[in-house]
Amino acid sequence: MLAHVLNRRRLLSASAGAAIAAALAPVAAAETIFTPERFGARGDGRTDDSDAFSRLSDAVNAAGGGTVVLRRTTYLVGTQRHGPDGFTTTRLLAFADCSRPVEIRGNGAKLRCAAGQRYGVFLPDGSPNPDIAHKGREGMTRPYAAMIEARQCSGGILIQDIELDGNSAALVLGGRHGDKGWQIGCAGVALRNNTGPERLINVYAHHQPHDGFYVDGPREPTPGVVRQFVNLRADTNGRQGMSIVGGQDYRIERSTFTRTGRGSVASAPGAGVDIEAQRKKLIRNLVFVDCKFTDNRGCGLVADSGNSADVSFTDCLFVGTDNWSAWPNKPGYRFDRCTFVGSLVHPFADPDPARATRFTECLFTDNPALSPTGKLILRKSPASVLNQADNVLFDRCRFEMTRDGVLPSSEGAIYRDCTMSQRSSKTAATRGRFEGRNVITGRVDLGNSTILGSTILNGSTVPKRGGHRSRPDRQSRSYQWRQR
Repeated sequence: MLAHVLNRRRLLSASAGAAIAAALAPVAAAETIFTPERFGARGDGRTDDSDAFSRLSDAVNAAGGGTVVLRRTTYLVGTQRHGPDGFTTTRLLAFADCSRPVEIRGNGAKLRCAAGQRYGVFLPDGSPNPDIAHKGREGMTRPYAAMIEARQCSGGILIQDIELDGNSAALVLGGRHGDKGWQIGCAGVALRNNTGPERLINVYAHHQPHDGFYVDGPREPTPGVVRQFVNLRADTNGRQGMSIVGGQDYRIERSTFTRTGRGSVASAPGAGVDIEAQRKKLIRNLVFVDCKFTDNRGCGLVADSGNSADVSFTDCLFVGTDNWSAWPNKPGYRFDRCTFVGSLVHPFADPDPARATRFTECLFTDNPALSPTGKLILRKSPASVLNQADNVLFDRCRFEMTRDGVLPSSEGAIYRDCTMSQRSSKTAATRGRFEGRNVITGRVDLGNSTILGSTILNGSTVPKRGGHRSRPDRQSRSYQWRQR
């Protein structure tokens, strides 16, 4: 009987497999392959292949989609031409309105911007404009808008196994444009208003004069549509490692955002990742897992403008070597098992605990061994500058200040089952609501904190109090618990 059942299961499995294969066969047979060589590319790293990529893009768009297959070689791109209207912007891999899937199989290929191209604002004679152009496009010059761009595609985008080298050190810089630095789009990958799935896998964008990755998701929700980025590397880009200006339900895994603003072109904000909703769009339900935001000239992460909310970070590393490790000043941001090296600032405070920033099982430290450069910054010494941090929650977190760092400066934060220590002789003004069991070591002033659980300060139990006053401090005349 058992043999009969097993044989029947094998038969059903084989039948199901055959049915799936039959269903997929027409799709596979209909797959349209495009190679840049077919359109005249040399791929020798010396001859500019921009025109070949432009023709390839036209063919893919005309077909409504297709598969682009590259060789493991270097394709030189971006060479500008000088005409009566200034320097041209070359069009590379640019896909629009594709209703069928678009796939780029990089196979380890590199797109590299040709040396000597102009970026910035230039006068008609080709010389840099010495004035800062705050608005308008006159004289604005860039070798390309994006090495790879997909806009308004419904069929799905898959980009994998490719390196995008902006070669920013070899650019000829013109005058500045915008409010800070060179606010001129020139990115590795740009995704704009694609209603279909978006997947990036093993994409390395570096030395782009602007953003490594630019993500402008669709305005309306797209339930069930996969938007997943895996193993992205953004390094030494000019403005951001990644800019997210709109969209929902993106998942970013095992990716690194490093050294923004460290190259020859640097513009503010200079963050690893900037989450900033623009043009009245929303940003919701982003997920970052096992990502690193380290050694950026700006913040590792900044979220301070636009309508963004409900973003989670799990097992991520934030290192501030010249700036804040993270600036998460938007509602519904969650950090689980993350490490912060250097100062954290401006978590979101709110009367509603569900909207306030939450940290669970996170580590905050000034240990330079965790910095890729051995360097970190502690603004005004505290590990966290929280100020009025109503309902910002630290749940089972560790604060380990091993050098000059000082424990958080806070009012209104919630500390639940935390361990906190500092070696500095400075007094930490760590105040808020202490729940569960908290163990604190070092020179700390708890002020008028609410003590609900077991709080141990330098070996002594702090009396429980629900906001009632304890002994006064002579200098400030406030009521404080202070242990030196």
